[in-house]
Amino acid sequence: MRLNAAAQQHQPIGFDHSYMERSRPVGVRGLSAVEVLLSEHEPVLVADLVSLLAPEPGQVAIDCTFGGGGHARAVAELLGPEGTLIGIDRDPAARERFNRFAAEAPCRTLFVSSDFAAGLRALQGEGIRPDMVYVDLGMSSMQVDARERGFSYSYDAPLDMRMDTRQEFTAANLVNEWPESRIAQVLRRFGEERHAGGIAREIVARRPLSTTGELVEAIKAGMPPSARFGAGHPAKRSFQAIRIAVNGELEALDEALPLAWSQLKVGGRFAAISFHSLEDRPVKQFLAAKARGCVCPPELPVCVCGHEPEAQLLTRRAISPSPEEAESNPRSRSAHLRAARKIAEAAPVGEAG
Repeated sequence: MRLNAAAQQHQPIGFDHSYMERSRPVGVRGLSAVEVLLSEHEPVLVADLVSLLAPEPGQVAIDCTFGGGGHARAVAELLGPEGTLIGIDRDPAARERFNRFAAEAPCRTLFVSSDFAAGLRALQGEGIRPDMVYVDLGMSSMQVDARERGFSYSYDAPLDMRMDTRQEFTAANLVNEWPESRIAQVLRRFGEERHAGGIAREIVARRPLSTTGELVEAIKAGMPPSARFGAGHPAKRSFQAIRIAVNGELEALDEALPLAWSQLKVGGRFAAISFHSLEDRPVKQFLAAKARGCVCPPELPVCVCGHEPEAQLLTRRAISPSPEEAESNPRSRSAHLRAARKIAEAAPVGEAG
């Protein structure tokens, strides 16, 4: 994996290294490259995210899913010239977007080209302790709208669905090579699809499939007629499930949550935006566990475990978009934002109690 600071010369990471130089000030005449970039992608819950993260000048922020840079832009404006924003993204197309962002960013910048779990591991190896870490688990509008990527059931395109186009395994490999039982399992687990068995049988019966259009027809044929005309597109859940499986999204999330938390400084903040229960549930459970104090059985009258909470929850309930945001940006409607502040380091194993 290669780590790069914007478009500048590649060197090992470290805040004292000379390549971590201040970016050029944001342009004020006409639309800057960053503003043009953000016009292509409308980020979700920006004001709420920034309010919860509370960036201050000179701090270090890690954006685990840079995407179109909308959240990064809002955070960078508050970090100032002595602050640092580190962007992580597995999509090769994000590198150029980050370079455009970095050229105009009002803070120091660094880009890590990898999935967020691997990126956090690399940064941990360099000893970087951020003041905030945040992740937007939703699909980028630019990825959905890029027909050739095969993420959308609205366009006929090659069966791809890779977030990292350098990865060999595609949606075509999954639907054409995996056994029926495994495809059904994917549809149930990652799409919560009630008709997973019928859809999987139809996919196998129609092999080989090469386009999203062919996959949509197989999905429809595997559902009872009444299910094809319910709320939403009949292929929505199946496409979600296949995309998650192709990219190992939930495995990466499970690995990234403890990595991100362990890297945070005490007083630092973590936030996550999710778009369905499969993403939101592990975030909710992880933060709740970190905020829990005594874990002794309730029948014990006195605490003997010595377990202290590591987190203060900043959102007792997930924050959702306002009606105005949901109306102006329909893709934001299912978004949920959760955040917590780190109040203590984890006790070394064997010390608690």
